[in-house]
Order: sequence, then C-alpha cells, then structure tokens
Amino acid sequence: MGAQGVQISSVNVDELLKMLNAALAEEWLAYYQYWIGARLMEGPMRSEIEPELLLHADQELGHAVLIVGRIIQLGGTPVTNPADWTKLARCAYEDPTDPYVEVILEQNLKGERCAIQRYKEIADFTVGKDHSTYQIAVQILNEELEHEHDIEDWLRDIARMKEELKKLRM
Repeated sequence: MGAQGVQISSVNVDELLKMLNAALAEEWLAYYQYWIGARLMEGPMRSEIEPELLLHADQELGHAVLIVGRIIQLGGTPVTNPADWTKLARCAYEDPTDPYVEVILEQNLKGERCAIQRYKEIADFTVGKDHSTYQIAVQILNEELEHEHDIEDWLRDIARMKEELKKLRM
C-alpha cells in the first residue's frame, strides 16, 4: 500500500491479509466447483443452467483477480500453492460425485452462502478503516448474493416442474 494509503488506513493489515487469503482460496475452489459441476451436470433444465453456472465460474475467477490485487497492494503474498486452498478455506469444496442438477445446485448454494458470510465479515472489518478493501468486499458480496438468488430460483423452478409432473400423472 502506498504511503498515503497506509496513513489513512486504520485496519489490522495482518488480520486482513489472512481473511483475504482465505477468501482467495475459497474463490479458486468456488470457480472449480462451478466449472466442473456445470460440465458434469445432468437432469432437467441442464441446458438453461449450464451456461449460467459457467458465467458464475467466470465471476468467481474475477473475484480472485480482485483479491490478489488487493493482497499485493497491502504488501502481502497471495496463497501460491493450490494444496493450501482447502487448508485456508472455510467454504468447503464438494466433489460433484452425483451429477444430478439439484445436487450440483445445492452444493453451489452452500458455497454461495459461505461466501456471503465471508464477504460480510471482510466488509464489516474494513468499513470506515480501509475504503478500497471495503469497496471490493461489497462488490463481491453483491455478486455472491445474486448467485444465491439465481440458484434458489432454479431450485424452485425444478421443484415446481416436479410438482406439475406429479399432477399430470394422477
């Protein structure tokens, strides 16, 4: 961080760097969770959901880019070894062993809810103390909230479709 940035910041940088590296690890795991899940997914609405999950994956990668930049600006070193991702991450990576669309979506929904909590914590930690990191956290938080909403909508649509099919069979 530049001299003026240090002067106006009143945040514990070491603690913030730990939070940001954990978030970075989670973003890489989320990227892969979305990407591989979209590729393996089977079931209803797959053709509509797959491109959206790939878009979510790209957005998670974009979050990682923002976080790496901020870690470097703060004088830290981004986590460099993928083997450390699961050690640092609080948000779990769930192996998509069941490719059914609802299972994939539920896995991604858990990840989004964890990410929402992560970025709320970073925003709360930096509000009024580190404006740049705060803005990044809020930007990412808003995208994670949108992802959660998208997934909830798809799960509702699938549930409704199943109910309609049950009615037709009666």
